[in-house]
Amino acid sequence: MKFQQEIVNWYQLHKRDLPWRHTQDAYVIWLSEIIMQQTRVEQGLPYFNRFLEAFPRLEDFASATEAQVLRLWQGLGYYSRGRNMHHTAQQVLALHEGVFPVQYDELIKLKGIGDYTASAISSFAAGELRAVLDGNVFRVLARYFGIAIPINSTEGKKEFSALAQELIVGQNPMLYNQAIMEFGALQCKPKSPDCEVCPLQDHCEARRLNLQHTLPVKLKKMPPRNRYFNYLIMENDGNILVKKRQPGDIWQHLYDFPLIETAGETGFPDEFLTLEIQKLCGEQVVIQPLMAKKHVLTHQIIYVQFFALANYIINFNQDAGVKWVGKMELDDLPQPIVITNFINAYLTK
Repeated sequence: MKFQQEIVNWYQLHKRDLPWRHTQDAYVIWLSEIIMQQTRVEQGLPYFNRFLEAFPRLEDFASATEAQVLRLWQGLGYYSRGRNMHHTAQQVLALHEGVFPVQYDELIKLKGIGDYTASAISSFAAGELRAVLDGNVFRVLARYFGIAIPINSTEGKKEFSALAQELIVGQNPMLYNQAIMEFGALQCKPKSPDCEVCPLQDHCEARRLNLQHTLPVKLKKMPPRNRYFNYLIMENDGNILVKKRQPGDIWQHLYDFPLIETAGETGFPDEFLTLEIQKLCGEQVVIQPLMAKKHVLTHQIIYVQFFALANYIINFNQDAGVKWVGKMELDDLPQPIVITNFINAYLTK
């Protein structure tokens, strides 16, 4: 039996019942695709439901503020995707009269939509013959066909793209694309694939050569950069000082607290850090360590410390996104998850 038919047969027996599989509404499919990128279904599904509840129509999404979108996005990481979604909703409202496009050539022009997402939406919403290539599909193809070219190399992307497009010819694009992605997610898993019950085992090159744990091949990325954030917690009459993060760095447009970033790890009391805090908050400032946390991002590892300050004065520019907010307003501001965790642990008692 052909590779494609085996995949589809398996899918019809084992597929998960996911809400975006019951619609051809391109807006809903777009929501699911962006939210689920680099996110497990178990983690992403509550976010999908919250977004659809908050913004049942594209017009609702487009009319929301960026802060509302980022607050809903909080905890998913990759916040640029949330900002791009907001921009895309407004773009569709302006250029397509609020009707989400379904053709690849129109979708690829929208902000935050690349080849994979445009292929997925166009095939699921309009049956366009476009093969999807996500991590699951790369893995299935690399193992079954025994392809050792790195999937994140220019040559690899070109070869896998050509193969994927060749395989979808003659198939129902909506069904086949869903099937091969689900097969990679549930059956041909990254670790411990269950080859003994795999319907493709007889012709799988990785199984024949015992390369299941070697394929697919990926070029190594640069090691993550270490950064050291020292947050200053200043409260006054029921308010707390927060800072809106500016463009050009992580967590753009999210809120955290005034901070001092140091070149290396600083314990407390640390002479350099103490002097830096005194420059900003006066020599009489009282410093109390509250919490230390390691926060891992894709390309950076953030070592975070929080310090409560008392008897302080403010010797820095409050115009640079710094403002006093009450606890209720603080709850409504979009924040990195490490800030939310700190607030829940220390500021809600």
